[in-house]
Amino acid sequence: MAVALAAPHRAAVIAGEQAIAAGGNALDAALAAAAMLTVVYPHQCAVGGDLIALVRDPSGATTAVIAAGTAPAAIETVSAEWEAVPRQGAHSVTVPGMVAGWEAIAALGAVHGLAPAFRRAADTAREGVTVSAGLARAIASRAEGILADPGLSAVFAPRGALLTDGDTYLQPALADTFDRLAEDPTDFYSGATADMLVEALRGAGGAHALADFAGYAPEMTPALSTDLDGRTWSVAPPPSAGALVPGVVSAGLDAEGNPDAAALVAASARGVAARGAHLGDPRMGPIDVDALLDLAAGAGSTVGESRASGDTASVAAIDDAGWAVTIVQSVYFTFGAGFLDPATGVLFHNRGSAFSTDPASPAAVRAGARPPHTLCPLIVEDAENLVVAGCQGGRAQPWILAQLFAARSSMREPFDALLARPRWIVGDVDLGFDRLTLAAEPGIVPEALDGARAAGIPVADLPALADVAGHVQLVRRRDGHLLDAASDPRADGVGVVTL
Repeated sequence: MAVALAAPHRAAVIAGEQAIAAGGNALDAALAAAAMLTVVYPHQCAVGGDLIALVRDPSGATTAVIAAGTAPAAIETVSAEWEAVPRQGAHSVTVPGMVAGWEAIAALGAVHGLAPAFRRAADTAREGVTVSAGLARAIASRAEGILADPGLSAVFAPRGALLTDGDTYLQPALADTFDRLAEDPTDFYSGATADMLVEALRGAGGAHALADFAGYAPEMTPALSTDLDGRTWSVAPPPSAGALVPGVVSAGLDAEGNPDAAALVAASARGVAARGAHLGDPRMGPIDVDALLDLAAGAGSTVGESRASGDTASVAAIDDAGWAVTIVQSVYFTFGAGFLDPATGVLFHNRGSAFSTDPASPAAVRAGARPPHTLCPLIVEDAENLVVAGCQGGRAQPWILAQLFAARSSMREPFDALLARPRWIVGDVDLGFDRLTLAAEPGIVPEALDGARAAGIPVADLPALADVAGHVQLVRRRDGHLLDAASDPRADGVGVVTL
C-alpha cells in the first residue's frame, strides 16, 4: 500500500514507515508517528495532553475525533475562589484525552491497533533520544520552570545543567507507562497508570479523582463541512476553533474568488474577537457556530487570556486505499502545566488554563466541561485533489491555514514552495502583545501590512521561518492516486511517500 506521511520529527516518520512496512495503512502510520512524537517532541505533545483529529474513510465520510479533556467533577469547589484560572500547575490540568483519542482513531480502521506503536515509543524512550533543535529552543525558553519541577529536571537537566542541541535524554518511567498501555490502553484511565496520575495530581493540590479518569470518553462526530469557493472544507466542530478556518477564507476572498491579503488580515482580526466571544463546549450550552463561520462582524477580545506558544505537534497521512487522517495533539503551553510525574514519566498539559472564571462566558469553568481548543485539523477537497493538513501555531492556527489555502491554486501547488512562503499571524497576548498585532515574517506581501495599518493594527517583525508562524504538515492525493507529502521547514520534520 502506498502511504504519504508528514510529521515534525524524523523519528516519528520512521515509526510511521515501520508501521507501513508491517502492513499498516494511513491510520497505523499516523498513530505510530503520533505516539513517537510524545517521546521525541515532549515540549509540544505528551500522553498527558489532548488531541483533535479528522479521519476520512474510503467512502469519503469524515469523522472528527475530539479527545479534549474534561474538568474534574470537583473543580467548582475550588474555582469559586479564583480571580483567574491558574496558568500552570495541577488546577490547569483537565483529564488528558490523548490516549483515548488514539484508541478512537484506531477503532475507525487501523490494521494493527495501538500495541506496536506503543512498544516502539517505549523502546525509544528507554534507549534515549537526541535533543533536536526545536526541543533545545524550548528547553532554553522554559529553563526556570524545568529546573523548578523535579520530574522535568530529572529528564531535561539530569546532572543539574539544562540539556542542549545534540545531547541525549532518557525517559525510563515513560517507557514503563507505554509498556503498560501496550498491554491495555485503558490502564491510563482505570488501571495502575490512572492510580499514579491521580495521586500525582492530588499531591500537587488538584481536585482530580479516579472517577474523572474512569468516566472520560472522547467525542466522535461527523466533521463540520462547508462548501466554499468550489471546495469542501472539513474541520472539527467546537470546542475546536476549526470553524474559523473557512470563516476567514470566506471573508478574505474578493468578488472573483481570489484571496485579498488585506481582507484576510481583517477577517483574522475579527476571528480573534469571535473566538473570544463564542467558542466553548457545546455540551455545556449553545455555541454560535455561525458566528465563527461568518466573520462579517465580531465581538469580544482575547486580552486577559494566558499566553501559549510551541504547544502542538501534528501528523498527517493518506493512502491509496482511501484512508486519510490528520492528528493535532498538544500540551498547550510549551511543556504544558510545567509538571511531569516522576512515577509515570507523564508530562501534563495545561488546557484548563483556557477556561474563564466569568460565568457568562461560553468557556466558563464547570465540572465536566472542555475548554475552548486551538487545535484545528483540516481536510480540503476539490475535484482533483484531497489535501490533509495539521498545524502547530497556538491560537494562530486558523489564520495560518486560511493563508495557505485561500487561493484555489494552493490545491495543486508544490508543497515545499507553499510551506516556505513567508507568513503573517495576528494575535495579542498569545503573541506576547498587549493589543491586537500583526506579526510578519520578512517578505510577506505588502498588501497584508497595508491592510493591518489601515485597520489600526500595529505591525511587528518576526524572523524568517519563525516557530510562532506555525509548523504545518501536509499530505495530498491527486487524481485519486498520486500521493504527496511535506513537512514545514520551520520544524525538524519530513514528509515521505512509501510505495
